[in-house]
Amino acid sequence: MVFRDLIETTENLSVIISDVTKNKTLTELGTPSEVGVRFLKKINDDPNSDRQAELLSADQHENDGKIYYVLEYLVKLPNNQERHDLASVTVNRGKLVTFNLSTPEKNWDKVKSLFETSAQSFTVF
Repeated sequence: MVFRDLIETTENLSVIISDVTKNKTLTELGTPSEVGVRFLKKINDDPNSDRQAELLSADQHENDGKIYYVLEYLVKLPNNQERHDLASVTVNRGKLVTFNLSTPEKNWDKVKSLFETSAQSFTVF
């Protein structure tokens, strides 16, 4: 599921749900940095992808007893454009749930606070 900003159409929010092997918890998948690096490898090692990502930060917080990782990336596109992504990741009922916010790097300073608040407040039940 992807939602796009009406004015800045390249700015978007997505929620991705995927299976977790053997019903592992988020911490069993690794530390925030380890999970962030694993996401990077998926992007950077994909032969069908023409983008390169760099992990800028990886943090952990808890909300209602559930652990969330917040991962910040800089993504370089082949047309020399850069994007800034902020993702909140958790495991719920055997599914990896990723809430991702993405904006052109040139807009990052304008939306940083809003994106950080959104990522920190993202919750699954």
